[in-house]
Amino acid sequence: MFASLFVKKRITQKQLAVKFVHSTLNAIDSTYVDFLNSIYNDPELIASPKLNYEDPSVFMKIIIAGNVKFFERILSNHEENAISNAIIEEMSEVFEMKFNDMKDELDKYSSFISRVNHPSKNILYGISKAVFFKFRLGKYQDEYFAQLNTPNPVFLKKIDNLVENYIWDWESVFEKNKIVY
Repeated sequence: MFASLFVKKRITQKQLAVKFVHSTLNAIDSTYVDFLNSIYNDPELIASPKLNYEDPSVFMKIIIAGNVKFFERILSNHEENAISNAIIEEMSEVFEMKFNDMKDELDKYSSFISRVNHPSKNILYGISKAVFFKFRLGKYQDEYFAQLNTPNPVFLKKIDNLVENYIWDWESVFEKNKIVY
């Protein structure tokens, strides 16, 4: 009985990728309007932003790329590459794209997250900044922050709180599961 408490569940990288991609995309599909409404109605913005309620694909790619950045810090290069490739393969099927095109797309989002977040190493903060810039929210802030083209820290913290709902607890995932390569 006690042995079963300490045994990790065996899961392939493909199974993990399918579960991660579909769970995350389903969560985004079911909450995307609420996410955008939270931004649209935020009192830190002085004007109502023009948001695309019809196409969550940009947000999906930011969240997927951001999640991958979290487990890059935990896993070895071999493990990270295997799981990343399985995720890219699943994403390419979902978005009906070629593997290399999806890889390039997610690499661009990952680089964008790093670039807008530099020099900080806080990935959540980088994802929130990526949302801020990809959704072009800067011009809807008060004049001071709009001229600086930087997010108001209070508003950015609110985006952090929204975005963290889409981030997986990768340490727990890898503690509970034995990934089979």
